[in-house]
Amino acid sequence: MSHANATLTPTGRLRMAKLVVDGGWPYARVAERFSVSITTVRRWAERYRRFGKAGMVERSSRPHVCPNQLPQRTERRIIKLRVIRRWGPARIGYFLGLNPSTVHKVLVRYGCPRLKWTDPATGVRIKTSRVDRRSYEHGTPGDLVHVDVKKLGRIPDGGGWRFRGPAAGKRNKQRTPAGYAFIHHAVDDHSRLAYSEIHVDEKQETAAAFWQRAEEFFTSCGVTVKAVLTDNGNPYRSKLWKATLGEHIKHRRTRPYRPQTNGKVERFNRTLLEEWAYANEYRSETDRATAYPDWLHHYNHHRGHTALNGASPADRVPNLSGQNT
Repeated sequence: MSHANATLTPTGRLRMAKLVVDGGWPYARVAERFSVSITTVRRWAERYRRFGKAGMVERSSRPHVCPNQLPQRTERRIIKLRVIRRWGPARIGYFLGLNPSTVHKVLVRYGCPRLKWTDPATGVRIKTSRVDRRSYEHGTPGDLVHVDVKKLGRIPDGGGWRFRGPAAGKRNKQRTPAGYAFIHHAVDDHSRLAYSEIHVDEKQETAAAFWQRAEEFFTSCGVTVKAVLTDNGNPYRSKLWKATLGEHIKHRRTRPYRPQTNGKVERFNRTLLEEWAYANEYRSETDRATAYPDWLHHYNHHRGHTALNGASPADRVPNLSGQNT
């Protein structure tokens, strides 16, 4: 089944297959367009020819019969020994005459924590894994605001190669390069409320002026910023940036080469690429920039966020709650 980070969803497969079957694009060019292998393009194109739109959904890989699967009674005995006697996979396997790796798979499938994470006396889980501790969220809006800059290639007049094909992209390279746009972001950690602007550079003067407007935006929403988290880029190491934050806002920096620490704004970067920057066919950079404010309003007020249980960022800000218009 498709997962959240899958390159191709059923809709993407359908779009890819139509380029081959209906549009006549070569397999190699479509594979380059969607960043997949030629084998993948050929497989989904053949399914589209045979089954149409219905063939874009993945088939279940689960076998009809599992002759080597453990009986349910044996699995229950494994769980019972783990809960009552708190034995590990090896000891349970020796007792039941099973391979320890088989016992381990059963314990993982039923969500049993490791013995070293549990209380030896009661068996209650008292520790977590490193994976469990990666996600964090501050308790109230303004406790921490993530700030970053996303560098994005500008669209040449007439359109870029992503929708017009690689041949058009090669023709565009012969012209004057379109350059880059620098999108400055400020994303609240608790609510994911975002303030963003498109600029022509990422100099310290630009970053400082952006933050002044961002702080005014959060203040107008009833959010008092207490701390700001940035990477170690030059604009955020300057004396001007420190003076702009002032004494009432604490400046935190991520660990070098560790963008996961600034994960909220990094996830925002990915969202805007998927839902705004490359979501539609723009004929120029001006067309794309014009559509950005409307998309940003949709993100803040109407788009359901999976980490917020389907709520929008505005739903978590008291002054904006109920104003999603």
